[in-house]
Amino acid sequence: MKTVLVSAVALIDMDGRVLLAQRPEGKSMAGLWEFPGGKIEPGETPEHALIRELEEELGINTWSSCLSPLTFASHSYDDFHLLMPLFACRKWEGIPTPREGQVLKWAHARDLNSYPMPPADIPLIPILRDLL
Repeated sequence: MKTVLVSAVALIDMDGRVLLAQRPEGKSMAGLWEFPGGKIEPGETPEHALIRELEEELGINTWSSCLSPLTFASHSYDDFHLLMPLFACRKWEGIPTPREGQVLKWAHARDLNSYPMPPADIPLIPILRDLL
């Protein structure tokens, strides 16, 4: 089974809310909510992949020094295994703006269970609740 390496981030605002992105129509798992991020390209570190993805998907800039490793997800789907480090980030430049047809929502950690998420993301919720 192929392993897919994806980097994700819990962007945390000054009110302690986390940014969620809803997967747009046409993508696998469309309609589910996830933490922003994306595939790590060959030669990229997870941090650099996140910096690139945040600029591409949300139009914001951050730095490796602002990405704090939090936890990771390891989940087998039908046709691949996902390995996803999750970083926490509280400092960035710009206002997150959807650039790829996704819907964005700021959510309190206590409310994350009310958003349908991909199976790999669900075990991350209690860790964020404990953090926030």
